[in-house]
Amino acid sequence: MAASPAKRRHKVRRRADMSLLGGIRPPIAILSALLLSLAGITALGFGRAGEESVPKAVMTSQQHFAEDGAVAMRASIDESAADLARTAGLFNAGDPAQPDAVVDKIGSVYQKWVGTAVVEISSGKMLAARGENVPVAAIDTAKLSEKDGLSPRMVRLANGETRLLSLELLSWEGQPQQLLIASSSLRFPGISLGKFRSIAVIDSTGRILSSDGIPESEQVLTEDQRTGVERSKKQLKAFAGVAAKRAEEHPLKANVPGEGGYMGVSGSLRGDTFQGDRAVAGYAALTGPEPGKGTVATSLGLTVVAMVDVAEDPTRVTDPLFGLLAAGALLLIGALAVGVLLGTVQRPLLRLFLESRRLTRGDLTRPVRVPRHGEAARIGQALERLRRQLLGERSDADTAGAGRRGRIGARALLVVCGILLLVWSGPMLLLVNRADATAVVPEQITNDQRERTDTLSDRVRRSLNEGHADLVSVAGLLGARTSPEDMTKVLDRTRNEHARYRSLYVRAADGTILARSGESPRLSDEPKDGATDGGKDDGGKNGGKDGRPFADDITVLNDSGTEPVIASYAELSGRDGSTVVGEFRIDFINSLLKRPGLGEIRVIDAERRVLGGNSGYLAFEDLPSARLDELAAGTGQKTGISARAGAVVYRDGDGVQVAGAAPFVGGGAAKSLNWMVVSWQPAAGLAIPEYNLQNRTVLAGLLGITAAAACLGWLHIIVVRPLREVAKQAESLAGGDRRTVLYPRHHDEVGAIARSLELLRQQVLEQRKRDGAGATTAPATVPAQAPVQAPAGRN
Repeated sequence: MAASPAKRRHKVRRRADMSLLGGIRPPIAILSALLLSLAGITALGFGRAGEESVPKAVMTSQQHFAEDGAVAMRASIDESAADLARTAGLFNAGDPAQPDAVVDKIGSVYQKWVGTAVVEISSGKMLAARGENVPVAAIDTAKLSEKDGLSPRMVRLANGETRLLSLELLSWEGQPQQLLIASSSLRFPGISLGKFRSIAVIDSTGRILSSDGIPESEQVLTEDQRTGVERSKKQLKAFAGVAAKRAEEHPLKANVPGEGGYMGVSGSLRGDTFQGDRAVAGYAALTGPEPGKGTVATSLGLTVVAMVDVAEDPTRVTDPLFGLLAAGALLLIGALAVGVLLGTVQRPLLRLFLESRRLTRGDLTRPVRVPRHGEAARIGQALERLRRQLLGERSDADTAGAGRRGRIGARALLVVCGILLLVWSGPMLLLVNRADATAVVPEQITNDQRERTDTLSDRVRRSLNEGHADLVSVAGLLGARTSPEDMTKVLDRTRNEHARYRSLYVRAADGTILARSGESPRLSDEPKDGATDGGKDDGGKNGGKDGRPFADDITVLNDSGTEPVIASYAELSGRDGSTVVGEFRIDFINSLLKRPGLGEIRVIDAERRVLGGNSGYLAFEDLPSARLDELAAGTGQKTGISARAGAVVYRDGDGVQVAGAAPFVGGGAAKSLNWMVVSWQPAAGLAIPEYNLQNRTVLAGLLGITAAAACLGWLHIIVVRPLREVAKQAESLAGGDRRTVLYPRHHDEVGAIARSLELLRQQVLEQRKRDGAGATTAPATVPAQAPVQAPAGRN
């Protein structure tokens, strides 16, 4: 059974009395709260952008420096352990060798150990020794068969220095087992410290095992210098104690989220001041190259601490007055925008809501208060016309008001408010506090860029030298009687132990491949006398004289293509010019360059062509800018005995940029390559005060635009668009459209007005029905006619 009109009206009224969900109040209130919060953040946040006397970028750089030292230390220890294990394995696979021959061979191939020795396990007799005295007494030979009995161990000498002992077994059938011992110091390989930095490695208790960079008291001349040395030692010891405690934390809890780049525990520390300089330090615990994967070095529980004195800058970059002025301007502009919304949108809409409810309750005595502008004025005029119609008025004044509309709609008012807020947010986002012209890059950042690039260059050089040393070690064990099958086994074992090779093979003097492991060789199979394939002279790269595959120990086989082919070789004794050749994986070299805090990194050759990098690049392309090419050319010039690393700060239309370059300096097979490592990064990515202020200014502008867009967009979608539709429907209803049913879109003020208009539509229809029934008059009464009687006598 259908509900009566009265019941339907009662249901609609009851829905109109429900609490409003959403509506026009929440977005305006939230906009007010957001603008007020943003003003507070602006007033409090801008004054702190330059408060730190030591910029955060300097502290982060010390952390990265310590991480570089930890990576170098871990790689050195693991490489030494792997080299000793592989060498012992190669000796064990061959004929029994004399102890003196073993230590001589190790000493001629590798120069990384300060002392080596061979001891007979059963008797404890020293069979051979080279270099520094190895502390054999610290090794209990009876426990070598236990679990981890051959693990490396640290031994403290009588003079206070610490030695790392690596152990391997030498076993041949029919002979007593021997113990091969290699002793190494915990010194940092190839770490460039500069002039005022010191670095140390500590154990889990915070005890300094070795240090570098701080001179001894007797090495300085003046009393002030001796005081500074003692202060540095005391400060380094204090840093070591704190770093040891923090190294015990979990990496996910210790590192700052978002910094990334290092999988272990690392951080920075701030120390005391001395003669205007602040001592700062970075620390990093040794960790594996992959998450959750331990190595020989990580089992020792070592931590690296790097310390440097930084000149403090007591001046402030910004005055808190700027933040207060910006916050005050935002409050004024925000108050004006919110006032426009309250006075021209919210208040007229709420007034219409009340007027429409009054009309639905039957209160038609008072005229409708029509707003002045926009959709609210149109709806108010329509309500007034409906009131007159319900009263039965049909005057010309009612129809004359149907065409009057407010010229400024609610949508235009939202645009005005958005422009007001953009007046504050736009300059903050694009114009105010630009740092490119005023940024002062701390000198320590430039020094760290140079020293870290130099360290990275030395690491690449050492890795290539290690690869060549591996080939020399393998070549020394492949004699004239070694079969191709045994050669393949040795090559497979070497390639599996080291990820640096893509291909290992033994090549005869005539170019024949005798044994191979890995991918196909890229070296030509045809022997060449100083020329490459096709007869083009390449200086002996591909096919040198005397059966050598190329002239230098390490070279690049190609000068074009998608990737450079870097190869090294070592000659086999007793094989008439045969060589073992190793081709390096370019991905291995690129993996060495992935260090955070240095920006873009490239390895370039003597002609300044790119060979490798830590990000996207094209092989054999030029450096991306002429100024980097000039830096590389200038750094490559010898100053004294050899070239030195350099760094510079560039300022041009592209912004401020810090760049560093470091050539290969040092001995080994890689010296002849004359390669260089170049790094650069924009200063905008550094946490220095001027850029901190710029970033905070940009953030404030973005927050202002976001708040305005979100709240005004919310108003437009939830209120303005439905309001425009209701205005059209109200005018149509007042103009005579009685068939269109009005449905509310949302349960808010606009929806309540739409429901009221629907009730008014129903009232108008009912009134129309009543008026139609009353206007219909009764049909006219026709007087009855008397029946006609027939005359008498007629039938």
